[in-house]
Amino acid sequence: MAAAVTMLKPLLLNFFLTEKCYEQFFLEFNLLDVPCLKLLLSKVLGLAIIAGSVMVKLPQILKILKAKSTEGLNFNSVLLEMLSITGSMVYGVRNHFPFSSWGEALFLMLQTLMIGFLIQHLGGRTQKGVTCLLVYFALVSLLLSPLTPLMGVTFLQALNMPAVIVSRLIQILTNYRNGHTGQLSALTVFLLFAGSLARIFTSVQETGDRLMILTYIVASSFNGVIAAQVLYYWRVSTSKDQKAD
Repeated sequence: MAAAVTMLKPLLLNFFLTEKCYEQFFLEFNLLDVPCLKLLLSKVLGLAIIAGSVMVKLPQILKILKAKSTEGLNFNSVLLEMLSITGSMVYGVRNHFPFSSWGEALFLMLQTLMIGFLIQHLGGRTQKGVTCLLVYFALVSLLLSPLTPLMGVTFLQALNMPAVIVSRLIQILTNYRNGHTGQLSALTVFLLFAGSLARIFTSVQETGDRLMILTYIVASSFNGVIAAQVLYYWRVSTSKDQKAD
């Protein structure tokens, strides 16, 4: 048992525990140390969010490809969401925060880029979509380089909150005006809502960064509204179908 724990020590220290918490759990056998338990829970949640984010928007992408339509999706909302995701990713990297506290932004970025490109491509604007991709990757490279001062990255993160608010409001209003959620994937919406809620806890435990914590609180609130819309319009649609029968 002791040999197995020793072998796993590098893995535990890299992804789940600090040196102090490792000693508390495996040397002192103090398995009820509250701060260490919170840290462990935060790490596990963070890694679970990252694992889930690998495919969180895949249902949305597949739904678009199957329908060959992006009805109900607003490109301006996607752009603002990209600003928010990029800000979180760059801010986490440049501040050397643990990967478990921001890693999902990397996978959300790639999937959101795909959705943005599909909106352009299926709208007959493929060239514009390719140009947007090239410009985006060039800007991210610049933000991650030492050429961009940390103050500039912090300012970008500060823009996250209004970007989240406006992007979600655009989607909420689009759903309201259409009277349905179109090609918006219910699974993706609920996964994003659950992920943003969990991120509040992990941000408190792992970074203590008030700006990041507040951003996730705001994101959770608006993601909750969109999730409520999905449920509401699904019920309305079901009711109409039953009346038609």
